[in-house]
Amino acid sequence: MKKYEDEHYRYENIRDRIYPWVKKEIKDSHVLNGKRILKNAAAIAFVGDLKIVFAVKRDGDCYEIIMDNMLAPDTDMEALYHTACANLVRDVEFVIGNTWDGAYSIIADGIHEASAVCFKHIWQVCADKLKDDLVIMMPCKDTVLFAPASQRKVVEGMLEHGQKAYDTATDRITDMTFLFSQERKELTVYGA
Repeated sequence: MKKYEDEHYRYENIRDRIYPWVKKEIKDSHVLNGKRILKNAAAIAFVGDLKIVFAVKRDGDCYEIIMDNMLAPDTDMEALYHTACANLVRDVEFVIGNTWDGAYSIIADGIHEASAVCFKHIWQVCADKLKDDLVIMMPCKDTVLFAPASQRKVVEGMLEHGQKAYDTATDRITDMTFLFSQERKELTVYGA
């Protein structure tokens, strides 16, 4: 029996509990199998050197990263991504908060904040409301910060805050910054 045929991994049994996670490398305090396994994880390229991996919610706050051998060979990765995003929209509420330095943050459940970067409409609404491009940081899975690109002092404060979060985080993602272009409606590596 192939792993994806096992009841525990059968797609129809887990499809409603799959979520997209943004990762540079897998090392996560909520993951059952998260000891640097990115090379075996089912993943799609995202932006820069980040990937989207797929996590299945198991018991409590425990998740299991979907590995290549857990998916049938004919799995449509784009469809899997859309299913995972739909589950995230259904199960997690994202709220915009203010930071002390004038930037903004994404607040969710302490596990899925970084997954907010998957949703172009969140960034488009924020960019339209602020009438500016957005500089975005996701130093760890529970911290996403953003600021209007034209507000240099606010961006500098956000970058300092984000770097401190990255340096002290257990579940790091990246210390890179990203730009969401209001006009082009896309997320790119900042400065690229």
